[in-house]
Amino acid sequence: MFKKVKWEVFAMTMTKVEIDVPEEIVPYTVLEDKEAQTTRNAMLVYPYIKSGVMSHGKAAEMLGLHKIDLITLYGKLGLPYFDETEEEFEEDLAVLKRLRGTTV
Repeated sequence: MFKKVKWEVFAMTMTKVEIDVPEEIVPYTVLEDKEAQTTRNAMLVYPYIKSGVMSHGKAAEMLGLHKIDLITLYGKLGLPYFDETEEEFEEDLAVLKRLRGTTV
């Protein structure tokens, strides 16, 4: 079950872009609802975040969102903020605890 989140969207200049998509996709791309538009636009920039071309902060700025709101949106869509395996996370945690003087 999804929790409805209200995002604060800042004023930004919007530009219309024409792209070629399969006809069946059109109903999913032409959206009047502002929240749906924000989600669509966030999905457009996600590959650039994932590949390291753009940061979450820059994407949020371009979308007129707070960074935490963008991270929350991606989380609700199942897109992780941290892109590491559980094993990598556990290794990082062990190093952090070692540096802080605690045991794992």
